[in-house]
Amino acid sequence: MSNPLKQVFNKDRTFRPKRKFEPGTQRFELHKKAQASLNAGLDLKLAVQLPHGEDLNDWVAVNAVDFFNRINLIYGTISDSCTEQSCPVMSGGPKYEYRWQDDNRYRKPTALSAPKYMNLLMDWIEVQINNEGIFPTNVGTPFPKNFFQVVKKILSRLFRVFVHVYIHHFERIIHVGAEAHVNTCYKHFYYFVTEFNLIDNKELEPLKEMTLRMCH
Repeated sequence: MSNPLKQVFNKDRTFRPKRKFEPGTQRFELHKKAQASLNAGLDLKLAVQLPHGEDLNDWVAVNAVDFFNRINLIYGTISDSCTEQSCPVMSGGPKYEYRWQDDNRYRKPTALSAPKYMNLLMDWIEVQINNEGIFPTNVGTPFPKNFFQVVKKILSRLFRVFVHVYIHHFERIIHVGAEAHVNTCYKHFYYFVTEFNLIDNKELEPLKEMTLRMCH
């Protein structure tokens, strides 16, 4: 990563603490393998493929956590310009508005400002990935039957962060010199979710034209 990007993506700007993998665990080894592929400049389409002999659930879990950390960091770089005043609605342009729903306070889809939506989203994902019943860290502990259902929801909601950042804050991304980094992260994310059918096509619609230019 170049020096300007190191300054942009430094740990002080992270939106919240990163979820790390424990050294010595199988998940940590998979994480290192995924990072090595990226650092070696491997084609992103190949980098997302399930490594030979590895478990699909483990591979998806490791990448879901990695994407959470990275997208969290990307939002952190523009969060000072994403305010109640500038973004009173969590949207992706005039055609797409995202409403928040959870099992606690917001049981019905509720219109919120973008920063409030992002805070709730990152808190919610953090709870999911730190839940041993959903993302088990011990080798041999089985993943729950609804694991893919939860991961699809996590990744679909993370995609909405890309939508909001690209449509409403891309000038800020360019201004801080992070365009290439964000584009690479997006392509990696897109190839991963399409490789394993983790996001419905209708959810991908807001960035369809950009994705065609960037990824095909």
